[in-house]
Order: sequence, then structure tokens, then C-alpha cells
Amino acid sequence: MASVQDYKRRIRSVRNTRKITRAMELVAAAKLRRAQARIEAMRPYADT
Repeated sequence: MASVQDYKRRIRSVRNTRKITRAMELVAAAKLRRAQARIEAMRPYADT
């Protein structure tokens, strides 16, 4: 059976993983917005 220390370590690990995942989501969202803005900026040239 796992000890209390093992449970605490696992909880801390999951929290850290959640923080990393959240940061990655924020970076991906920022990159997506930037890419969409570039596409919109190029749209007038695509219509010619």
C-alpha cells in the first residue's frame, strides 16, 4: 500500500503537470491567434 508521502508526491506531480499543460495551451492559443491575424492580413492579396 502506498504511503501518505507517496500520495503527496503524486498530487504534487499532477499539479505540476497541470500547470505545464495550461501553459502549453496558452502558448498554442497565442500562436493560433497570430496565425489567424496573418491570414486575415493576407486575404486582400488572395482575392486578386
